[in-house]
Amino acid sequence: MNQTAMYILWAAAIVIFGVVEALTVQLVSIWFVCGAIGAFIASLCGANLLTQVLIFVGITILALIFTRPLVKKRLKPKVQSTNADRCIGKEAVVTQRIDNLSATGQVNVAGSIWTARSAEDVVIEEGTTVKVVRIEGVKVIVTTIKEYKE
Repeated sequence: MNQTAMYILWAAAIVIFGVVEALTVQLVSIWFVCGAIGAFIASLCGANLLTQVLIFVGITILALIFTRPLVKKRLKPKVQSTNADRCIGKEAVVTQRIDNLSATGQVNVAGSIWTARSAEDVVIEEGTTVKVVRIEGVKVIVTTIKEYKE
């Protein structure tokens, strides 16, 4: 390949990897942009194709090694608890008989009414105090106080 074609190839690689990066916003191709810039500069300096490719690969790997830990730390999703998560471990009062077979049951947890199911697959009568062990969708899964273990 002639030098003009290599300039165009590396410039196109920079643009393509840059566009992919902009579209994904996940830092998946930024390292390739760095490598392509290095190879583009090498092609401007008259380096042969093998040297350009080695520079591309080398800079890409170095950029990945040195920046990936920082990127992972910055992109790590922060789990934020919701109001619903605050119900887990709380006591609740059964306001409608809980029967998993007939798909009925409600509890009052901290002033909010939730559809409820029994964790042990037993019927729990209205007025019983229970503990919320988890949330599945829009239902709280409860257990009777005497069976609850943290």
